[in-house]
Amino acid sequence: MRSIIRGIAALGIAIGFGTCALAQDKTEISITRQPGILYLASHVMETQKLIEKHAAEDGLKDLKINWRTFSGGGAQTDALLSGNVDIVNTGTGNLLLLWDRTKGRVKGICTNSAQPVIFVSRDPHIKSLKDIGPNDKIAVPTVGVSTQAILLQMAAAKMFGDNDIHHFDANTVQLGHPDAMAALANQKHEVKSHFSAPPYQYLELKMPGVHQVTSSRDIIGGDLSQGTFFTTTEFAEANPTTIKAIREATADAIAYIKKDPKGALEDYKTISGDKTSIEDLMAILKEPHMMEYRMDPQGTMKFAAHLYKTGTLKTMPKAWTDYYLPQAADLNGN
Repeated sequence: MRSIIRGIAALGIAIGFGTCALAQDKTEISITRQPGILYLASHVMETQKLIEKHAAEDGLKDLKINWRTFSGGGAQTDALLSGNVDIVNTGTGNLLLLWDRTKGRVKGICTNSAQPVIFVSRDPHIKSLKDIGPNDKIAVPTVGVSTQAILLQMAAAKMFGDNDIHHFDANTVQLGHPDAMAALANQKHEVKSHFSAPPYQYLELKMPGVHQVTSSRDIIGGDLSQGTFFTTTEFAEANPTTIKAIREATADAIAYIKKDPKGALEDYKTISGDKTSIEDLMAILKEPHMMEYRMDPQGTMKFAAHLYKTGTLKTMPKAWTDYYLPQAADLNGN
């Protein structure tokens, strides 16, 4: 949280909070994502150069995109605020926090996934969230503001009331999903629970003694957007062709995933270096709700209401379109 707030000043310097726009779109940009097949659409986009294709069709020739992978959303938002990257691809909580802190100068472009995230544990005593004691450690991608951290707060509010909404905060430790999976595999590691994400959660559930405790669908009661492209409004205003190309490329990538999931997973393996077999990844995509690759924001206003209630957001949005660019208004979001 402190690093995000400190970054606001850097963002103000980098973009000037002004209205001056470049004469034309930048010809080289950086886009981030996190590990895992939640971000499968971005791997397809990179491998097939879909953003570059659509940009070229609209007159922006030779666009170069640098794709960068970060272990958690906090590092991505820091990079956006400091001007080191142009567009990030991470969770709803980070988008809402930056939209609020920058007074609407960071907004979403579109989403690309809404798969469930699952809380798993190798501790035989933890059968439900009620069994978590003060010394139990829970790995999350970013403490406090990641999707998983916020889901734990929402669960605590239901279980213990609004006065104890941060009940599980002290249990959380920050680990990227690959590191958290390694911790679960190490019987001597103090971290025995992980609020995970695909494909890691399903690989972890194959480990001896690892079991499901709860999931995002249990907590929020439906779909929840995970991967979300967002940027500064200044970048969007100065680079309209690129923003349009990202929308069109996302649509193409999602259509390709649904038509040829095996081909999409091969793209993912090529880019990510994930050693999981195609057969195992295909089995993961057959798990319930795992084909929810979609562009329209899902469950985001529930997140916003929670963050406003806890005081994390100072402004309660009237609708999801408040924190998305006008170009997203045609999406069937909530």
